[in-house]
Amino acid sequence: MSQQTLARRRGTPMQRFTDVCVKYVERLMPDPYLFAVILTLLVVVMIFAFVRGTSIGGVVDSWYGGVWGETNIFTFAMQMILILVSGYTLAEAPVVKRGLIWLASKPRNQVEGALLCFFVAAIACLLNWGLGLVVGALLARQVGARLRGVHFGYLVAAGYMGYMVWTSGLSSSIALANTDDQSPLNVIYTQTKQVVPLSLTIFQPYSILPVLVTLVVIGVTVWRMAPSTTLEPDPSVYAPEEEPTREPGGHTSFAERLEGLWILNVLVFVAGAAYFVRSGFALNIASMVMLFTVLAALLHGTPIRFIRAFTSAAKTSGPLLLQYPLYGGIVGLLAYTPSDSTRPLQAVIASSIVSGATVHTLPVLNFLASVVISLFVPSGGGHWGVQGPVAVDAARQLGQTSPKYLGMISMSVADGEAVANMIQPFWLLPVLAIAKLNVRQVMGFTVVAFLLGLVIFGLATLLMPFLI
Repeated sequence: MSQQTLARRRGTPMQRFTDVCVKYVERLMPDPYLFAVILTLLVVVMIFAFVRGTSIGGVVDSWYGGVWGETNIFTFAMQMILILVSGYTLAEAPVVKRGLIWLASKPRNQVEGALLCFFVAAIACLLNWGLGLVVGALLARQVGARLRGVHFGYLVAAGYMGYMVWTSGLSSSIALANTDDQSPLNVIYTQTKQVVPLSLTIFQPYSILPVLVTLVVIGVTVWRMAPSTTLEPDPSVYAPEEEPTREPGGHTSFAERLEGLWILNVLVFVAGAAYFVRSGFALNIASMVMLFTVLAALLHGTPIRFIRAFTSAAKTSGPLLLQYPLYGGIVGLLAYTPSDSTRPLQAVIASSIVSGATVHTLPVLNFLASVVISLFVPSGGGHWGVQGPVAVDAARQLGQTSPKYLGMISMSVADGEAVANMIQPFWLLPVLAIAKLNVRQVMGFTVVAFLLGLVIFGLATLLMPFLI
């Protein structure tokens, strides 16, 4: 056997490393629901180990408070689900869907297909993370239908890797919360009575440059990790949605005429656009949900088409609805403190990592703390509510209270959350629902993206203070 043939069978170093990651993820990764349960139990153990005066009753009460109590996660969870569903509904609009089908016809092999999924998803994530999250999966579905002998999990994973840049985009929940003095997640305003505009966060060089580097590095990685094995998609992935049919020549009722009245969708869009103008083009979580919802309504044409698309899109949020309460409970547990003189576990974790920080090292230490905390709280805004108070307080103790520096601190936390998503399966759930895959068929590939993202954004946060 020639050396060239042997090398082809063994694959490239990146392929071999990816194969190892896939192998161990398939063996060790539990179902995402069980992953959340295990994390909950781990947090409870850590509370008893590091929080003095802990009681079983207090732990149970704090867990309840995070899910159903006064500090419950329901409002924020609904906002995040609506961003996802509105983004999916927009992606299913006829004009957008035709565009995806046209794009999917261009790749000639699985590498080109995977690169297409990655770049399109990344660009979409910079506009709206809900749109980007589902566009990658929908595009992978179209590519998988046209190319034979591909590894469908690889295509889906490539699209999900584009999600790594969402915290530097227009729907970044932490950056948007910074702009709204009414948001309960605006930790900076709570502590300093200042708002931080997007010009001091996502439009700074320290946010833009890592995105560009990520697009290049992860793009090359997707190319080099292409598997030699195949994984055919489940045939049900391509099953068409059943739509109600009307008897030919049947009478159109008044209700049906209303359902087909396109002018109603136009009025909804005009109202939403008018409010956006009247608000001074304010970008926050609520306005992003509103804009994508009314735009989706406009592009679907008639009310009934929009309703059906929105209903279909909502099905992908089922796994999130199941797990958000668990993570809300974890948020409550992290904030549990038996007395005013005792620090909660979230402060213990964050403070232990940033202790001894300087003006120049605080961003990178916040980034590392964020990667750890994101495993327990995988939602950007909820995560900022946990780590933000410690991060902002650390900056204040260093005498740094300018909006520019505090904006940088918030983005260092956001970067850690973005990278950790490559190994935290929570936001992979709607993607898996669209692709009808299990987490073990996808996450082996994204582990590689996590390691590279750790380096890229780690260096970016190390250089942040020199780029403001």
